[in-house]
Amino acid sequence: MNDDINAVELAAELTAAWLANPNTRTNAEDVPAFLQSMHTAVAQLSGAATSAAPEEAAQAYEPAVTVRKSLASPDHIISMIDGKPYRTLRRHLSSNSLTPEEYRARYNLKADYPMVAPSYSEARRTMAKSIGLGRKPGQAAEKATDDSPKAPRKPRATKVTEEA
Repeated sequence: MNDDINAVELAAELTAAWLANPNTRTNAEDVPAFLQSMHTAVAQLSGAATSAAPEEAAQAYEPAVTVRKSLASPDHIISMIDGKPYRTLRRHLSSNSLTPEEYRARYNLKADYPMVAPSYSEARRTMAKSIGLGRKPGQAAEKATDDSPKAPRKPRATKVTEEA
């Protein structure tokens, strides 16, 4: 509040100095507009927030599709930005200067909203398992020996002895 009073006083002093200058030629109707512009300039220079900045930051974004429609297919996710299908949204979001968290916040999505289509994720998982990703070194050899079919044991022949 003290900054606001100082801004008003400073703007009034600057306006009075401007009017006192003999080279200033103005009408009485122009003085209030000049005082207002001087106050705005002083307030911005002093770091006081203006009312225009919060309006710009609070821009509402309208999704291109509903959340239900964006997740309707297991083969793709439909972007809420442009309504186009993508297997993964990460590159699309980065081209629009967004992170997954910012995308979720912009469209009020839950924290577990997927960024990758389920079928694409499963295909990547299957491929990774087939080439051995995610296993510790030597784990593949141990698993192969554990899973190998064991030959059934032959029953031992028992000696039959005659007791006389």
